[in-house]
Amino acid sequence: MREPPIVPLGEDGLDPAIADNVALQRPWQRGAGLSSVLGAGTARKIGDVFETFLGTSGFDRAPWLAVVFASGILTWFALKTPLQWVIAIGCALLVALTGIAAWRGDEERGHIRSAMIACGLIFAAGIAVIWLRSEMVGAEPIERPSVERVQGYVLDREDQPSQDRIRLTLAIRDAEAGQARKIRINVPFDALPDASTAPIVEGAIIRTRVRLMPPASPMLPGSYDFARAAWFKGLAATGSVIGQIEVVETAPPARGIASLQRFLSSHVRTRVDGSAGTIAGAFASGDRGAISEADEDAMRDAGLTHLLSISGLHVSAVIAAAYFVALKLLALIPALALRIRLPVAAASVGALAGIGYTLLTGAEVPTVRSCAAAMLVLIALAMGRDALSLRMVAAAAVFVLLLWPESIVGPSFQMSFSAVLAIVALHSSKPVKAFLAPREEPWLTRTGRQTAMLFATGMVIEIALMPIVLFHFHRAGLYGAFANVIAIPLVTFISMPLIAVGLFLDMLGLGKPAWWLVQQSLDALLAIAHFTSSKPGSVKLMPQMSYATITLFVSGALWLALWSGRARLLGFIPAAAATGMLIATPIPDVLIGREGRHVGITIEDENGESRLLSLRDSRSSYSRDNLLELASVTSEPVPIANFRGAECSTEFCIVTIKRGGRDWVLMMARNRDLVEERALAAACERSDIVVADRYLPRSCMPRWLKADRGLLQETGGLALVLDTETIKSVGENQGEHGWWRGEGD
Repeated sequence: MREPPIVPLGEDGLDPAIADNVALQRPWQRGAGLSSVLGAGTARKIGDVFETFLGTSGFDRAPWLAVVFASGILTWFALKTPLQWVIAIGCALLVALTGIAAWRGDEERGHIRSAMIACGLIFAAGIAVIWLRSEMVGAEPIERPSVERVQGYVLDREDQPSQDRIRLTLAIRDAEAGQARKIRINVPFDALPDASTAPIVEGAIIRTRVRLMPPASPMLPGSYDFARAAWFKGLAATGSVIGQIEVVETAPPARGIASLQRFLSSHVRTRVDGSAGTIAGAFASGDRGAISEADEDAMRDAGLTHLLSISGLHVSAVIAAAYFVALKLLALIPALALRIRLPVAAASVGALAGIGYTLLTGAEVPTVRSCAAAMLVLIALAMGRDALSLRMVAAAAVFVLLLWPESIVGPSFQMSFSAVLAIVALHSSKPVKAFLAPREEPWLTRTGRQTAMLFATGMVIEIALMPIVLFHFHRAGLYGAFANVIAIPLVTFISMPLIAVGLFLDMLGLGKPAWWLVQQSLDALLAIAHFTSSKPGSVKLMPQMSYATITLFVSGALWLALWSGRARLLGFIPAAAATGMLIATPIPDVLIGREGRHVGITIEDENGESRLLSLRDSRSSYSRDNLLELASVTSEPVPIANFRGAECSTEFCIVTIKRGGRDWVLMMARNRDLVEERALAAACERSDIVVADRYLPRSCMPRWLKADRGLLQETGGLALVLDTETIKSVGENQGEHGWWRGEGD
């Protein structure tokens, strides 16, 4: 009798031919969980494609986990209600559970399984972290403007000599609520007591009369959201002092970081004159309060603002200098050089210098991020590992986001990490490594290659930052790469080392020559900024881009930076789509501020150039700048009353503009004077849009939009595109977050 053939059994003890059929009946085995929807063959093919792609791409997975964590935080800001936040967390956890169950025991789907589990859990953690942070630090704003007499403990003092004032953060007692409140007030110099007898510094208790306002929501869609920033800073109100300040209790002798910071800033400004002194003080202490508005604007339009913000460049320069000096000095001592690892000792000195400089300059988010990244670099150097890596950037990002998750929606975090990511990705690429590889060549050729690489790096940084700058500020300097080629080496290798030398020599009374050189170098920096910003076409203004556009830009940039091989070129697809969407973004025809007081209308003059008609000739540079930037207009606004096509009375102005092949009639209130109701109703009936900073009666019924105080309290500021009859409001993206109250201030 013949023996039956021996058939090798599979891992589950079944004939492989039978196992394939059995697997179809096991819904959660071998990736068949999707087969009930797609069919076993289709699910397996899709799984094979993704598994092969993930397994052969060779990319570093750790940075993508930081991206997923950041995406969870951004999702919390984008979603509007707690129910949506809970659903998002639940969906993320469901993805992780699906990854655990669907491919359990399937080694062939290991990459997909681990990706689903990690991404689901980390995404949910991102939402949970920012939600918890909001609940812990968020402060309910006051309900309405008020004038009251307060007594408070000084938590923080910020000197702003360029605006002839100081800014105080106070902890006060709210008698009605029975709890402490944190407020921020501006104090003119003439309201301060004699500093020699009663200095107002951290720890003092003062009493004064103040005018308080709830933190302001954005004036227009796309404007800065101070209410959100104040929420995460714990500020319940902001305002200004009325009258004089009385010091109830003086502070103990100042010995902290804040007092040292003010001393350094003041000391440096006495050694370096004029605008150069204010910038030198900012480099030494992080105090930017003395820099004039004209210099700030010039640095911004020249693409050099990052030099004023103490961040990666400055911290890296300090740590690198400390590391280099310590390494060389320790090498001169044979007893130490033979017994200890000099890179470890030098890294320790560099770490102490970096941490001290971070604390001294105020420990702002960009500085902390830079310090954290620098610590990782020092650890890598001490261990003999590659110090320049995407993992280092990802670890620093996660560190900052765990402490300050709200920073992800601010320009500081986004610009800082974008610049570092662009530098690391560029210098980690194979073509750049080959271009910079050491070789036998004349020093002039080597210097030329390094200069070309410096320029290329500046260009890449400018391109990487352009979408973020346009999204937040609606303007960008076009010549920043050229200015940075000179400005960055000037600050890094000349100005900052000279400031450190000057401070050291001042202890010996020999610092004057060093400060003279500092003066010359920073005067040159300001000359570069003013020259670059004054050139025709140096600034490009763009209307507010949509969230979809900026998401495509960021997605494409991250793919280009974090992926590897030819697959990274796919990042150009979303970037190109976003560029097209940005170019097609329409400029708003009408801008209406959150109170209805400020209205801007874009028109074209006889030369075809865009101009802005303004309802009020505002003394507020904030209101004027917001209207100009969001209308993408560089010239000064024209008061509507002076526009020859306007009909103005003491109560209203009426303007007719042509858009979308038809005439639009706009009627705008100039004040709050009462008007006879029947006459008002008749005027409203003949108008398409009516705007007022007060409540209008129901009888006022324009043909398209009535933007009175009743509507603006719910929507906030408005941006109108008349061609498509589109209305964008501030409130449409706010939802039920704690800082939004849905009413004008």
